[in-house]
Amino acid sequence: MNSSPTLTTCFHCGLPVTDKNAVPVNINGALATFCCPGCEAVSLMIQETGLGDYYRFRSQPAMKAEPVKKQQYDIFDNALIQEEFVTCTTNGNETQLTVEGISCAACGWLIEKSLARLEGIKLVAVNVSARRISLRWEPSQLRLSQILIRLDSIGYRALPFQPDQHEISYLNERKQFLMKLGLSGLMSMQVMMLAIGLYFSLFGYIEPDTRQYFHVVSLLLTLPVVTYAAKGFYSSAIKAIKLGSINMDVPISVAIIATFCASAWTTTQGQGEVYFESVCMFVFLLLISRFLEHNARHKAIEIAANMHKVLPISANIMCNGEVSLLPAKLLKPGDVVLVKAGETIPVDAQVISGKSEVNEALLSGEFAPVSKKPQSEVYAGTINLISPLILKVTKPLSQSAVTQILNLQELALATKPHIAQLADRLSRYFVVSVLALAITSGLIWWQLGNPQAFWIAISIMVATCPCALGLATPMSLTCAMAALHRQGILVKRSDALSQLRLADTILFDKTGTLTEGKFSLRHWQNHSSYSDEQLLALAKSLESYSEHPIARAFQQSDVASLEISNVTVVPSLGVEGHWHSKTLRIGQASFALDSSNGADDDAIYLSADFQPLASFYVADALRDDSILAIRQLKGARLEIVSGDNQKTVDDIAEQLNIADKYGRCTPRQKLARLEQLQQHHRVIMVGDGINDGPVLAKADVSVAVANATDLARNAADILLLNQSLTSLVTLRDVANATHNNIRQNLAWALGYNLTALPLAMLGWLTPWMAVIGMSLSSFIVVANAGRLLHRANQIKALN
Repeated sequence: MNSSPTLTTCFHCGLPVTDKNAVPVNINGALATFCCPGCEAVSLMIQETGLGDYYRFRSQPAMKAEPVKKQQYDIFDNALIQEEFVTCTTNGNETQLTVEGISCAACGWLIEKSLARLEGIKLVAVNVSARRISLRWEPSQLRLSQILIRLDSIGYRALPFQPDQHEISYLNERKQFLMKLGLSGLMSMQVMMLAIGLYFSLFGYIEPDTRQYFHVVSLLLTLPVVTYAAKGFYSSAIKAIKLGSINMDVPISVAIIATFCASAWTTTQGQGEVYFESVCMFVFLLLISRFLEHNARHKAIEIAANMHKVLPISANIMCNGEVSLLPAKLLKPGDVVLVKAGETIPVDAQVISGKSEVNEALLSGEFAPVSKKPQSEVYAGTINLISPLILKVTKPLSQSAVTQILNLQELALATKPHIAQLADRLSRYFVVSVLALAITSGLIWWQLGNPQAFWIAISIMVATCPCALGLATPMSLTCAMAALHRQGILVKRSDALSQLRLADTILFDKTGTLTEGKFSLRHWQNHSSYSDEQLLALAKSLESYSEHPIARAFQQSDVASLEISNVTVVPSLGVEGHWHSKTLRIGQASFALDSSNGADDDAIYLSADFQPLASFYVADALRDDSILAIRQLKGARLEIVSGDNQKTVDDIAEQLNIADKYGRCTPRQKLARLEQLQQHHRVIMVGDGINDGPVLAKADVSVAVANATDLARNAADILLLNQSLTSLVTLRDVANATHNNIRQNLAWALGYNLTALPLAMLGWLTPWMAVIGMSLSSFIVVANAGRLLHRANQIKALN
C-alpha cells in the first residue's frame, strides 16, 4: 500500500510542497525546499547577490515565481512605446512602475538593493504602500527591459505606472479607514454607555453578577476593535521591530494589547477595574487622527492629481482634410489637431491657425485668459475659450508640461528636508524614552504597593505617544507645497523652503527674468557688399540654433533661412557656423570680430572670417511687475548678473533701483560671483537661460521663471509656472509661514508630551484622559498645518 506524500512549504513563496514536486537545495548549510525551479532560481539569485536578509525581514511569503520570459519585456525598449511613460531628461530617463507582489517594507528594501547593483541605475525609490517604483537610469548603459527582467528574477512583476491608480489606491484606503472608524466608533458608544452607567451608578444598585455580565459584554464588543480596527498599528510595529527600529506604533500597539489583556484578565477574575472603553476610544480617536492626516495629504496633492483628470481621452486629428477621433496618448509630434471652443487642449502644441483665448489656470494658477495666435505655444490640460484653433503637436502626452510637473512634484514629496529627518530621529528617541519611563514608573509604583501601577504605565505610553511629533513637519511641508502649486509655483525640492527662508541675497539674470525677453530689432547697419536681405537671412539662420531670447528678435524677419553647417552655440557669447567656406559668427564684438577696438558694446555683430558684415541693435522691455516685485523684496540684498552689455544692465538696474549690477558675464563669471557671495551669504538665483544653468545648480536656492529653457528648468529647485515675478514675494512669505507653522507644531507636540509625561507618571491621568489628550494633540497639529493651504491665497491678495 502506497504511503501518502508528506507536505511542507516552499522556502520562497510558502505554497505547499509534496515529496513529488519538492526541489531540495542546500542554502547556507541548511536544507531549503522549493515548490518549483522558478522559486529555486529566484531564491538562489537573492542569496548570490548578498541580499539574503530579505528572508529574515519579510513579514509575508513572496509570490510564486515563474520562469522569466525575456522576450515579453523587449517591447518596452521600443522608442514609440516608451513615449507614453518614459521621460527623457539631461540626467537620464525617468519612469514610474507599478509592481505586483510588494507586501511589506522588506520587499521595498530588496528591490532597492537589487536594482542599485545594476550599472546605469541613478535613482530607485520604492513606495511600498502605493506599490510603486520611481526610476532614473542612463539609457546608454542600461535598457528598461533589463530592469524589468531583474525585477522579475527576484519575484516582482512590473508594468508602467497608470495615474488612475493614485485615485483607486486613495479610495481603497479611505474605504478601509471608514470601515474601521465605523466599527470602532459604534463599539466605543456601546462600551462607553455601559461604562458610564457603571461608573456613575446610573443603573442603581447592580449585583456583582450583573456587573460581571456588563464587563463580559464590553469585552466582546471590544474584541473586534482590537483584532480588526487596530491591526494596522500592529503590522506597522512588527515591521519596524523586524527592521531593527522602533516607530510610534510600537507604544500604541503595546498600550492597546496590554490594556485589553489586563482588562480581560480582570473580567475573568471578577474583580478590579476594566478599561475597555479606553481601548475602544483610543483606537477610535487614533483612527480619526490618521484619517484626518490621510485626507489632508490627499487634499494637498489632489491639485497635481487633478491635472490628469482634466486631460481629454481623445483628440480631433486632421488628416487630408478629414477630422477623426484618436486617443490623445497616441498623438505624436507633427500631428495636426483641431480644438473647438470650450474644449480642453489634449497635448502640448503650437498654433498654426486661428486666434483665441486660453485658460491656463491649471499650470499657472492665473485665471485671466491668455491670448493665442499663430506660432503661440499651448499646453495640455488648458482650455480653449473663444474660437477653434488648429494646432501642430510638439510633444507627446508623456512629455507634456503637465506630466513633467507631476513627476517633479512626486520627486519633491519623496525627499525629506533636514528638519523632517531631525523630527523623525527625535520621534524614535522619544518613543524609546517613553517605553523606558513607562516600565520604570510602573515598577516603582508597584514596589510602593500602588494597585494602579500597571494603569499608570499604560497612561504614560498613551498620553505621550509622539503621533503629533511625527506629523508636525511633513504635514506642514505637504500643505505648503500644495498651496504654492495652486498659485503657479512648483517646488521641486522640499527642503528648498527652509533654505529660502535663510537666504539674504538674491541674484537676478536680466534678460527674460527682469525683462520680458521679447526682443525686437530696433535698427541695424550693413557694413558689407552683401544685400540687406542676404545679411538678414544669414543672421536669422545662425540665430535659429540659439535658445537665447535675443535670438528670437531675428526670427521675426520674413526672409527665407539659408543652410548653415557645423553650427556651434557658445553660451553668453554667440553662434558660429560655416557658409560657402566662410566662418560666420554672430554675437558680441569680442566674439565675432578679430578686434573689438572701436566696436559698439551695445551692438550684436555678424561677421565673416571675423570681419564685420552688419551690426544689429535690439530692444527689450522691463516686465510689468518687476518694479513691484523688487520693491516688495525688501530686506534682501539684490544684484543683477547678466550676459548683456553693461550699459543696458545699468539702465535696467537704475529703473529697479538695484545698486549692484554686473554686465557681460559669462557663465563662469556668474558662477564665480555666486561663489564669492556664498562665502558670507545664502543666495537665491533667479534665471531663465542656458547660461544660467551652472549658477542655478550651485545656488543655495534656484528659481527658474516661466519662460525658462529646459536646462534652466532642470537645474532649478523651484519653477514659477505663471508669468508674474511677484510670485517670488509669495514664495518667500509662504516659506516664512511654513517655518513658523512647523515651529508651532513642534512646540505644541513637544510641549504637550513634556507636560503630560509628569502628570501621567504621578498617576494623575487615567487611561481615558490620556487617550483624549493624545488625540487632541494630533488633531491640533493637522488642523494647524491645514491653514497653510489658504496662506498663499492670503499673501497674494495682500500683495
